[in-house]
Formats: sequence, C-alpha cells, structure tokens
Amino acid sequence: MNRLYYGDNLDVLRNEIKDESVDLVYLDPPFNSQATYNVLFKAPTGEQSHAQIEAFEDTWHWGEAAEHAFDEVMGSGNTAASELLRSLRASLHENDMMAYLAMMAIRLLELHRVLKATGSLYLHCDPTASHYLKVLLDSVFGPKNFTNEIIWQRTNARSTKGRWPRIHDTILFYAKGETFKFNTTESVVGTYKLPHTLITGIDGRKYQTYELTAPGVTKEGESGKPWRNCDPSAMGRHWANNHATMDTWDKDGLIHWPKDGGFPRRRGVEPFDADSRAVVVGDTWTDLDRINQAAKERLGYPTQKPRALLERIVEASSNE
Repeated sequence: MNRLYYGDNLDVLRNEIKDESVDLVYLDPPFNSQATYNVLFKAPTGEQSHAQIEAFEDTWHWGEAAEHAFDEVMGSGNTAASELLRSLRASLHENDMMAYLAMMAIRLLELHRVLKATGSLYLHCDPTASHYLKVLLDSVFGPKNFTNEIIWQRTNARSTKGRWPRIHDTILFYAKGETFKFNTTESVVGTYKLPHTLITGIDGRKYQTYELTAPGVTKEGESGKPWRNCDPSAMGRHWANNHATMDTWDKDGLIHWPKDGGFPRRRGVEPFDADSRAVVVGDTWTDLDRINQAAKERLGYPTQKPRALLERIVEASSNE
C-alpha cells in the first residue's frame, strides 16, 4: 500500500509486482516529444528544487535495447503479440516507431500479467502512435476485451497552418476479462464538474476565465514581450492578443489578476451558467480542462495531466 517505485517500470514489474495483484493500471507513455523528463521535484515553497534527476529522454531509436525487447516478446509465449510485432517490423523496419512499439510490447505483457482478472488498463496516448498501440493492446488483451476509446479534448482549437489543429488525446480502455469493475455512480457518469478556471466577481457571481497566451515562444512583434511585468516567454508561451487589446480589457475590468500574483487571465463578460455545462459523461471528455499555466497543481512536468482526469478513471474503475 502507498508505495512509490522510481526506476525502469519493466524491472519494477518483474521484481516487485506479483501476478494478478493489481486492480487498475493507468499509463501515459509519451512518444517523440523530444523532451527530457526530469522535472520531478519542487521545494515546499513551489520553487524548482536543485535535486533534479533525469528520468529519461523521449527520443526513440532502434538499437540494442529495442532489439532485446523485440526478442523477449518473441520468446514470451504470447503468439498473438509476437506475430503482430514481427509483422510490424516487416512493415516499419528498424525505425524509431518500431523501437517504441517493441519497448511498449514487453511492458504491456507484464502489465497484463499483474492485473487481476477483474482489473482494467487505461493507456493514455496521442494520435502519433495510438493506432499502433490499439492493435498491440488487441494482441495482448484480446480484441473482445477492448472496452472504450476515450477522446479527451485537452485544449481549444487555434489556427494551425496546413492542417486541422490537434486538440485531443486518446485513452484506450481495456479489461482483463469479461467481468471487471466499473462504477456507474452519479459522481462518475451522471454529473458534471465545474471548470477550475472560475472566479468570483465583485458582484459575487461566478465568471469563466480564459488564457491570454498560446503555446510557443516567439520574438516577433510584441506577442513575446512582457506586458504589465508578465513575461509569457518564461513559461514557453506568447501573448495570443496584442497589448492594446489587453489594455482595453483591463480598463473594462475584464482582466483577472490573481491575489497570489499569478498570471493574469481574461474574464468572461457574462456570468457563468453552470447548467450549460451539465452533461452525461460518455467516451468524449470535453469537461475536463488541461492544466493551465496558473493552475495550483501545475508542477512544470511536460506531460502532466489534470488530477480531475485521473480521479474520474480511479472512481470509475476501482473501489475505495
């Protein structure tokens, strides 16, 4: 109970986790983000700690480790997984994606082993590899145990040149067997959660707030320059509107300045209508906002997911 392991999850699974001892697995393996994942600790004051440890670099290449993982799957005894991986290698050859899939395959086999017969697995991914991971999961869990493909809208659409904006992640939900835990309680599938970006106005009513920045650092024009002593570049972002527009909003009382000195946000003009957000939760999740730059739970970890998303999965697929 309440044990945290730090290390290669394959080693931990094999050496520490017993067969059929786990109720629920959630995994969020990044692919090709070109990021080094080492932002793991913060001081109690919220400042970044000097005790940084590089966890891993998310850049995959075919090499000795990938070849070893491939060979282990071939000798695993799971015919469906080994045949699929062999076919993928014949099609993709020894490239970055194939290295990633080989490394994932051997870990998914171990995760299947440690799950109880009534257990479930949620694999969180983006469209880069979700289609490959789906067929890989089919080979490990069996197609009949595929339960849901959940689409999480993690951000709002912004103009993207040459393609549709990418605004969603995919969560693949598999059960270990025919009978599995799923709580259809009202708190999970029959209500809605208010967005965490609400504020209370001077009139005592609730208002929605919106980010003033967009992803990416730019040196073009004033969008990358500080406004009112707030520098978006420090967070890897830039202003989504010009300074004059934000000045007008501030004059009209439409800029929310957090009391703790956090980053400003644009306030909605009309009070928030809670009833407008009432939904029955299905396999498309649009009611859980991503972690914005001012969120108290934000740690700076590149792929950190909001606590509300994890709470929904835990409440739905496990018991207290």
